[in-house]
Amino acid sequence: MLFLSQLTNALVIGTLYGLMSLGLSLIFGVLKLVNFAHGESLMVGGYVYYFITSSLLVKSFGLPLPFALIACLPVLYFFGFFVEKTFLRSAYQKKIARYDEYVILVTFTLGIFLQNLALPVFGPYNRQAPAIFKGRIRIGELIIAGDRITAALIALIVIGLLIFFLYRTYLGKGLRAVAQNPNAASIVGINVTRIRSMAFGIGITLSGVAGALLGPIFLVNPGMGIPFAIKAFVIVVLGGMGSIKGTIIGAYILAIVESFGSILLPDPTRALAYKDAYGLLILVLILLFRPHGLFGEKERRA
Repeated sequence: MLFLSQLTNALVIGTLYGLMSLGLSLIFGVLKLVNFAHGESLMVGGYVYYFITSSLLVKSFGLPLPFALIACLPVLYFFGFFVEKTFLRSAYQKKIARYDEYVILVTFTLGIFLQNLALPVFGPYNRQAPAIFKGRIRIGELIIAGDRITAALIALIVIGLLIFFLYRTYLGKGLRAVAQNPNAASIVGINVTRIRSMAFGIGITLSGVAGALLGPIFLVNPGMGIPFAIKAFVIVVLGGMGSIKGTIIGAYILAIVESFGSILLPDPTRALAYKDAYGLLILVLILLFRPHGLFGEKERRA
């Protein structure tokens, strides 16, 4: 029974991990930029969902919570579009000397700015948005929290829609073409700048939706994105930078390791304290023995 409970928890959390990491992986795959403000975009999603569900439209008129989640999407997308156009476009177009260092400094500074902006605006207090489904689901002796299983199902749907978009639509194929070879994509008529803007907007939206789904479970506060950002970096490196398939599989691997690692020690309080260390251990091992990740490709240098 303990094994089944831990496995179920790993699958649920792994799905949420996968959603929050896909945004980071997509941005790197298309723009070849590492977004160090990834955790803060997750935090923004948590706050946007919280305030939409706290609005009069939801409270007074009873707008269903799934529609509140859908209402977050344009806000998050245009937030990502604004960040890309304002701070990053000149970097990946290589109009700035030492653009790699520039991206690191800009995204890292943006993350610090968003955290410190959230503190005076929202306060340091924990806030909890209402879960889309409350209660518990019982399957025999197995009991699953309703908010977690609902969040995982929505995350699974979003991941499925992303995969369909990337592999079955014209824009998705254009996005993959830019990720593989932006110069060749430009030659055949693809607007590389527009595709990159779209990719960054989608990446921020994915992490923001993950924050909205995690908010009712783990609470929303200015620092909520930091531990999840660390996990996202571990997952992306584990699966292979820019690999969609690797990111999804890496998310489940990390969730399974964390879930079963928490029962290795007899004292449950100490075992939970070491939970986050397992991800860092995986990161060290993957960097030592397979730096390009499980599904990443080795970079050939001239």
